[in-house]
Amino acid sequence: MTHFAKYVFLSRPRRFGKSLLASTLHSYFSGRKDLFQGLALERLEKEWIEYPVLHFDMSTAKHVDKEQLLQELNLKLSEYEGVYGKGQEEINPNQRLMGLIKRAYEQTGRQVVVLIDEYDAPLLDVVHEKENLGVLRNIMRNFYSPLKACDPYLKYVFLTGITKFSQLSIFSELNNIKNISMDEPYAAICGITEDEMLTQMKEDMERLAAKLNIPSEEVLLKLKENYDGYHFTYPSPDLYNPFSLLNAFADGKFGSYWFGSGTPTYLIKMLEKFGVEPSDIGPKQAKASIFDAPTETMTNITPLLYQSGYITIKDYNKILDLYTLDIPNKEVRLGLMESLL
Repeated sequence: MTHFAKYVFLSRPRRFGKSLLASTLHSYFSGRKDLFQGLALERLEKEWIEYPVLHFDMSTAKHVDKEQLLQELNLKLSEYEGVYGKGQEEINPNQRLMGLIKRAYEQTGRQVVVLIDEYDAPLLDVVHEKENLGVLRNIMRNFYSPLKACDPYLKYVFLTGITKFSQLSIFSELNNIKNISMDEPYAAICGITEDEMLTQMKEDMERLAAKLNIPSEEVLLKLKENYDGYHFTYPSPDLYNPFSLLNAFADGKFGSYWFGSGTPTYLIKMLEKFGVEPSDIGPKQAKASIFDAPTETMTNITPLLYQSGYITIKDYNKILDLYTLDIPNKEVRLGLMESLL
């Protein structure tokens, strides 16, 4: 992975497979060749070097106040300090993270991989509260700050989230992050494509067709209508919502899985703040800079709707540099209609 950016950020809606991707990277950098049997990576990677990996899943820190957030960080750091030790003079989260990175490097003789999953989870719920947002943002900014200073000790840093990092201006120091969220080579990195449906998911589709007693072509059309239609750049293959898709296969029916798994609090609060009804959500044209805009400074709800997966890219006019955004599929459309009732 040497010719790739060293600091990488990927934004995708909830339940799109970001955490699965982070744990796949964790296994890869831990040299777990056994887990990649029969996969492309088994052929592509020759060395399978084991690097020290620090993996922080911030999704456990939702709906927290200052004390709870510090306790969460303490818990996460303590776990790794059990492995690599702790310097007595290290008190604050940033000092402890810096100490961990340096010791992991010294003890293993290898550069460290840092994976931060859902980096923005502690902040999303307070994004509409000026005061609380400031307090929690400072804690997180402090925690992430060693990533810049520790550059010589780091092999690779991967961050996932729903909102774009510049938005929560946490990484003001980290000006070298490559945001791959809209980069064409990574268009299909999370979610399931039509190609994958016809190959890897073929048996699942046949089982579903048999259970519902309909032809498999019809199953594909129904799955497409309900769960397909996401694009995170243009052009992009059609992406199916993986959460809904796998649930439909498991249950043997077309349910409202992703939408039904709860509209996040932050979205409801922001809809109220901007006076937007679910019925107002629909086709709009925007430049990338508008729907990819910073959360605290955004003047409408488009960025949050796009990043949260309620609208997606449907078309792009190159001459005008305008994207057409709209509701991705039937599941989301029906869900929005029902949430009105």
